[in-house]
Order: sequence, then C-alpha cells, then structure tokens
Amino acid sequence: MAISYEPLNQNTDVTTTRTLLHEIIPLTGTIISGTYGTFPNEENIKNYTHGMFQSVYDYPYLSSSANHIFDITTAYDESSELSASTNTQNSKKINLYNQFSQVLLGYDAETGAVEIFESDLDITDNTSAEQMRNCFFLSFSRLLTKDQVKKGSFSLELGRGPWSASMTSRLTLQDVEATEDGTKVGSSVGGDYGVLWDTSASVSTGSDGTLTRTGSYGVVFYQAGIVVLSSSIWDNVATGSGTGILDFASGSATMTGSDAGYGPARTALQAIATSSISGTCDAIRHRIYNLSYNNTTEINSTIYFCRMPVNKFNYSANPTYVSDSKIRVKTVASDMPKAYVTTIGLYNVNNELLATAKLSEPLKKDPSNELTLRVRLDY
Repeated sequence: MAISYEPLNQNTDVTTTRTLLHEIIPLTGTIISGTYGTFPNEENIKNYTHGMFQSVYDYPYLSSSANHIFDITTAYDESSELSASTNTQNSKKINLYNQFSQVLLGYDAETGAVEIFESDLDITDNTSAEQMRNCFFLSFSRLLTKDQVKKGSFSLELGRGPWSASMTSRLTLQDVEATEDGTKVGSSVGGDYGVLWDTSASVSTGSDGTLTRTGSYGVVFYQAGIVVLSSSIWDNVATGSGTGILDFASGSATMTGSDAGYGPARTALQAIATSSISGTCDAIRHRIYNLSYNNTTEINSTIYFCRMPVNKFNYSANPTYVSDSKIRVKTVASDMPKAYVTTIGLYNVNNELLATAKLSEPLKKDPSNELTLRVRLDY
C-alpha cells in the first residue's frame, strides 16, 4: 500500500493513442475446394438444411481444430430479371439480397425500398450500368478480419473459363484505388466500402491527371468483412468443350467425359436462377484461385506519464527497507536516502488501487534525480 501519492494532471500527464496492427490473410483455392475430399463434397464445406449459404473452414469442420473462414451465398433483387416464382429457392434468394442490402446500404429515402448494390462509390445515383441485382456474397469470419479489412489490400483471383478448365482464364479483382486515408472509399450504414476493379482492364489518364478505370465487378465492405460480387464477371465468357450447370458458360450441350453428371450447360444467370444456392456456391468456390487481404486490429491506449519529483519517492514503504531502524541501502549516515522503483500503481480519487505496472528492472531514485515513467494501458 502506497503511503504517498502523486496526482495526475489530465491535461499534461494523460494522453490517448490508436495503433493499427495488420496481418496478411492468404487463402488459396486449394483450401477452398479440393484439399479435404472430392469436390463438391469436401469435409471442410458445411451445408445446412435451410440451404441458404455454405460455410467454408480451413480444416474438416467436424474437427475441433477447424477455423471458420467465410460464408458464401448467392441472391438477387426482386426487380431482377431472374425473379420468378418458378425459380429454385426464389423467395430465399430475394430475402437474402434484401437482408444484405438492409444491413450494408439501408433504405432509399424517397421510396423506402432497399438500396440496390452498385459497383461504384455512389450507392444513390441508381445508374443502371453500375447496378448489381444478381450477386454473390462472401462473408468473412471475424476471426480473420478482426476489426476490419485493411483498405487497398483486398485481392481475389477468379477463374472464368469452362468447367473442365475453369482456371485457364482468370481475372484479378482488387480495391486498387482505396487507401487507408479514405481516398476512393465510399461510406454507408454498413461502414466504408471500396470498388473491386479488374486489374487487367484499361486505365486512362485525363488532362487533369485523374485516372479513369473500366471493369468494376463488385465492392468490399471493410468493417463488415463482406464482399459483394456481380454475376457480370462471367458475362460473355466463351463457351468451352465441357459445359454444365456449374460451368457458367453459354451453350446447350450436356457435360461429357470427366465432367459428366453436372447437367445441361447454363450461363451464370441461368445457374443462379435454376440452381440451388448451395449448387451455385459450389460453382463459385471451384473458381476461386487465390484470395488475400490484410486484416486490422485496432488497439486503443491511454498513456499516463507518472512523474517522480526530486523530493518524493526517495524512501520505501517496504518493511525490509530498514534494519534496526537503519536504512539498508545507506552505509554512511550522511549519505542521501535512495530507493529502487519496481512498480507503478494507478489509483482512483479514493486512493483505491486500480492497476499496476511492473518495470523490467529496478530504477534508482534519490533526491538528486527526477524520473518520468510512461505507463500504457491498452484496451
């Protein structure tokens, strides 16, 4: 128990800081499909009886060592050309779209309807060319994203080719224009978001030096850890020799050879409309070649500058500090008193101990010196 206290001045002795820590999260396509069993029935893929989404794990999900990576689903808006009562899980797909839109975008102020996802930064301009009414959603685990995805770090490489050679033609989507300071980052009720651009698409420079890009296919919501992809990624993909329900290639042939058994060929839109949600999720998983981003952990700190003036804290309250009424650390009576600081205690206004901080080594304190110790409390 302390016998003397030094009050802290809130204006000069206390300050706050914020530190952002980042980790690289690389997810290869082999983990997402094919490592733990035979596609599409891998042991690390969990399907549910409700059939509304799939969960992907980094290990067979029944194992105690498994970590949840992300959930994947597909959905469309009720105004989409795919919306029809005869389509498979039609109401569930519409409800999923509405749910994501409500949480991430909110409602239109004039009509009261949910906002439509768009592949640009302005979610209220209702530009038809940018609207994404038929979408795939990746919801990343909080275990991996922590507090948020780092802006400008997201990269997703997808296969676009036929089923039997789905990775022969690939595109890479990145939030290349987003920066940590908020440049080219939009904001909505679901937090900040950035546009995902095709890195192989054309980029032109205007007379004022601004860049104009083409090929936007989705958005990433950083705080929510959710990626929204447009089905237009697979528009105009050339027909291949192996085509099927999980192929997303145009044509009318039935899959043959090693790809037999997956049904008639369908485009991406046809697959979304007529396939089950889990079946479409399988198709997306099969086309994820590489996925990576940096997560962010935000550490808030309060820093206390504990000052020990020359005329204080030169004695110790420890009973072993004296022997036979003499200070142990003094050899001559005329020597200055001295003590060794080992611990800092933080007290409230009632002098009740709230926290302690240990020094890595004792510091000598006597009337000839003054110490200032920096104590950081993280939370």
